[in-house]
Amino acid sequence: MRILAIAALALAACSSGIIGDPGTSYGPRGRGDGCDAGRYQTLVGQPRASLQGQSLPAPVRLIGPGTAVTMDYAPGRMNIRYDEQGIIVEVYCG
Repeated sequence: MRILAIAALALAACSSGIIGDPGTSYGPRGRGDGCDAGRYQTLVGQPRASLQGQSLPAPVRLIGPGTAVTMDYAPGRMNIRYDEQGIIVEVYCG
């Protein structure tokens, strides 16, 4: 019985309410813009190589095709996703 109660509390703690709260304004991918991703939308459509020499806010996560990523939400982390051809297709926080 104790284990069931602990499991229920742990599950309740997982629902943070970050995504989908009514009345909240969200940036790219339905999330906040805590990493200033809106400022870097000009990277979309550019080759991944164009990131060389760029001064991007840390932390930055590069996500290629088939890259395994954690599902944790870090509002200050910039995610840059690119396709099979190495073209940047999305820049968002999280």
